[in-house]
Amino acid sequence: MKKTLMISSLKDMERIAGIVAECAMSGWVIGLKGDLGSGKTTFTKFLARYLAIQDTVNSPTFTILKVYQGEIPLYHMDVYRLEDIGYDYELDEYIYNEGISVVEWYPYIRQMLPESILSLDILRTSEDARKIIIEGSGDYETIVETIGHRYCDKSYIPQPRHR
Repeated sequence: MKKTLMISSLKDMERIAGIVAECAMSGWVIGLKGDLGSGKTTFTKFLARYLAIQDTVNSPTFTILKVYQGEIPLYHMDVYRLEDIGYDYELDEYIYNEGISVVEWYPYIRQMLPESILSLDILRTSEDARKIIIEGSGDYETIVETIGHRYCDKSYIPQPRHR
């Protein structure tokens, strides 16, 4: 299942992240793809906020992984530097754990990820606008449909989780 959503502001990005957070469950893997500056880390910051994570979220570009504690742990990975060497890092214990794994540049370690993931391809169309292609297979198929419906309903306001 695949849906294409158009956003024109940071507020729209926040809404999508909030909707994803409402749907998210332990064990989820969310793959993010997009050019530098497209909004992968921004999406993750908003996602963390809606998951009631109090810590400051920033890019794990140099550390590869940052762990944030919340009702459900958030494992934020930036695997840009792991292209073709992903197997040298032991990320499995996070990817296949009870937290929510967000993997920026996920195609670089696709072979390490479960077959079914929720992926967001973030394409920059202008300074503030983005086209987001959300795709999911397996258990994520119905979630893609839910995210699309909720986002298109402009009156829908996602609610943050409580810690």
